[in-house]
Amino acid sequence: MEGFVYAQAAPGVFDMLNSLIIPTMLIIGIMYFLMIRPQQKRLKEHRDMVAGIRRGDTIVTSGGIIGKVVKVEDNELQVEIADGVKIKVVRSTVSEVRGKGEATPPAAKAKAAS
Repeated sequence: MEGFVYAQAAPGVFDMLNSLIIPTMLIIGIMYFLMIRPQQKRLKEHRDMVAGIRRGDTIVTSGGIIGKVVKVEDNELQVEIADGVKIKVVRSTVSEVRGKGEATPPAAKAKAAS
């Protein structure tokens, strides 16, 4: 029996590009749905939350200051953190809005009392 040798065609430019483009597009698509899209969603929710702050809301700043909104201005809020103690904070530093009259959770009160 004789051995046969078959010549194979050299890979074309299209095959090489196809082998690079498809995995790259898949990685970009996965990164978009796992990282970029959820971040944009959180940013939109934070923007809506900050835009909805009104007088009387209890807020928490990114520095951990809890207070009640006394005055709402364009880019700043005047927050009362204790009786007669008012500070101004920039709207974008608000990390949480607890709503009107919503107190701290019971677990936080128990820790503070210990």
